[in-house]
Amino acid sequence: MAKYLAQIIVLGTQAIGKAFAKALRQEIAASQEAARRAGGGRQGEKRAEANARTGMTLEEAKQILNVEDLKNLEEITKKYEHLFAANDKSKGGSFYLQSKVFRAKERIDQEIKETLKTAKPSASDDASSSSTGPADKQR
Repeated sequence: MAKYLAQIIVLGTQAIGKAFAKALRQEIAASQEAARRAGGGRQGEKRAEANARTGMTLEEAKQILNVEDLKNLEEITKKYEHLFAANDKSKGGSFYLQSKVFRAKERIDQEIKETLKTAKPSASDDASSSSTGPADKQR
């Protein structure tokens, strides 16, 4: 009887171990794919952090608000206000959908803010390298 009990325990442990290893491999592959889609490197880390913070990807946010170009702030704001008002609970809308619209706008705003933040240092670097300082004039 003890022999059968030991075999059951060993087989159960092996099955659980295999399932855990498979789940771990899938999680690693999913993580690598997410990093690849986010652009990899430092920018990929920032996007992954923003995705985790807001609970949605940039692509999902663009789909919710039905926008393609993030540079058209007027269109984004217009669509956000329309969808937010249309899903107002007092008008018979859905609080869940209203929340999704809000999070989508929040995620897009965050992406725009990051884009502007990364664009500004490079512009100031170009300006500082092209300008001549007092030390350059003396030489």
